[in-house]
Amino acid sequence: MRTVDLIEKKRDGGELTTEEIAYLIRGYVSGDIPDYQISALAMAIYYKGMSIREIHDLTTEMVSSGNQYDLSCIEGVKVDKHSTGGVGDKVTIILMPLVASFGVPVAKMSGRGLGHTGGTIDKLESIKGYQVERTKEEFIQQVKDIGISLIGQSEHLVKADKLLYALRDVTATVDSIPLIASSVMSKKIAAGADKILLDVTVGQGAFMKSLDEAERLSETMVSLGREVGRETIAVITDMSQPLGRAIGNRLEIIEAIEIMQGKGRSDITEFICELAEILLSLAGVEASSDEIRQHLVGGAALSKFEELIEAQGGDLNDLYRKSEAAHVTEVLADEEGYISELPALAFGKYAMKLGAGRATKGDTLNYETGIVFEKKVGDSVKVGEVIANIYSDQALTEELMDEFKSYITISNECKKPREILKIIS
Repeated sequence: MRTVDLIEKKRDGGELTTEEIAYLIRGYVSGDIPDYQISALAMAIYYKGMSIREIHDLTTEMVSSGNQYDLSCIEGVKVDKHSTGGVGDKVTIILMPLVASFGVPVAKMSGRGLGHTGGTIDKLESIKGYQVERTKEEFIQQVKDIGISLIGQSEHLVKADKLLYALRDVTATVDSIPLIASSVMSKKIAAGADKILLDVTVGQGAFMKSLDEAERLSETMVSLGREVGRETIAVITDMSQPLGRAIGNRLEIIEAIEIMQGKGRSDITEFICELAEILLSLAGVEASSDEIRQHLVGGAALSKFEELIEAQGGDLNDLYRKSEAAHVTEVLADEEGYISELPALAFGKYAMKLGAGRATKGDTLNYETGIVFEKKVGDSVKVGEVIANIYSDQALTEELMDEFKSYITISNECKKPREILKIIS
């Protein structure tokens, strides 16, 4: 079997066999197949796609490339949740303690952010002392003790994905449905949860730009979960504007706490309650909307979040600290009307310029900087009202202020976006 022949086969639209996929993945992980050949294969997959059988074989082979977590020693139905990425997405930080507050065990591994998408682990690391690295034994014991643990992805979990993702990132092959589906589901399957909720974001701030693409990705991942006996539901959610009010690591922790104190915007509060209802139902827990909301805003979720932070070495005093950015600059409205556009991608990239995100994996983050919106799409605004506050370490230049304002669209039309667009189960 020759790698070049398999690249040619996929380039010409052929279907790789189970044995051929195993040969390619095992050869890449062992170092026998070089990066440049796998890059060519990834580009061929990007253009020609894969059948569901090929994606299943690729996912299975990737799972086998590293350690797998057996969570059977933890009582109850273990749940996991994954987002395909977005701007201002602090849902995991709120949703998982909320679900755990109902007695559902949460054993979750999360990732770091790259580009305009933020990472849950980066946000948690903005809390002084919080330890994202845990041994398998510590991870499982903590779930047994307090019902929840949120850690970084193990270096030994799904080695093939770690190698392949880094390669895709620099070869413009990230947004390929077969490669995204196998990447996400290999990690979810290897992490050991019984039930999985997928938040598939769609819009110009997400990898999936159209609802059709998001549906195809969702259906593929739900099918992969079902084939290995992991009940999986995908929720397609809007990422045309930033999620919630805040973009930036410390700022998103602050917003998460406000939501768990009952001080958050009603739209994101209701969105998280809807996701919690789905995840609790997957775990076999029947809870009313009122019960879920009371757990979220009445202190139960926040109490569980504090337990999590303390168990992983975090400083509870630092948890409630405000941003220490040197400058906070108000962005005022120049006209009256309704906010009609706040493009997520543009503001995600703007936050990167402030240091809140990474352009490359090796970049150092500034945990304090970012953006907090006082107005979102559908909100009315008057001349001189504050639309947003920009948190930065340096005073903003006139050019940067003009750039920020250029992304905001105000019109006479009041349109309220929907967070959840479709559910695939």
